This record gives sequence, C-alpha cells and structure tokens, in this order.
Amino acid sequence: MPQNEVVIVRYGPYKSCGIVDHRTFRLIGLQAALEEYGHQSVMEKMSDWNKVELVVNGECVYTCSIKQLEFGGDEKLGPLSKEAITTVQNAY
Repeated sequence: MPQNEVVIVRYGPYKSCGIVDHRTFRLIGLQAALEEYGHQSVMEKMSDWNKVELVVNGECVYTCSIKQLEFGGDEKLGPLSKEAITTVQNAY
C-alpha cells in the first residue's frame, strides 16, 4: 500500500469505571504507528462495543478488541500494532 493513504479507525464504546463511552486513550499508540509509516488516520465512532476496525479503501482490513490495546501506551512496539500495521501495509 502506498504511503499517505487514509486509514479510517472505527472505534466503539467500552466500559471503564462503570461508565460506557467512546474513548480514544487506547488508540493513541496505534495512531502514532500509522503516522510513522506515512498513513493519515481518521477517527470514526461506531456503535459496536469494545471493537476497533481499520478500514482502507472502504474495506475493513483489521479488527480487534479495544480493550486489548494498552491504555495510553506506546503501541508502536506492541504485537497488536505490528499486526495491524502489517495488515494495512498489505492492503490494496
């Protein structure tokens, strides 16, 4: 996949401290990893609980539970981000 492609990051709400809401704290590292590889990310809320989807050219190429991502962590070195970036890089 060429650089400078737009990757839509769809994320659902999850429960934290008894409150269900859309939060982006767990997505910061994933966004940083996408930017490092030259991709532009666009955040988009969705209604599916606990879910993250990466959409490239209108096709969902990667999905995982948002709770698997580290809270406020640097996911650039995490296994989920490596897997997600590889999937995005291989999408055409």
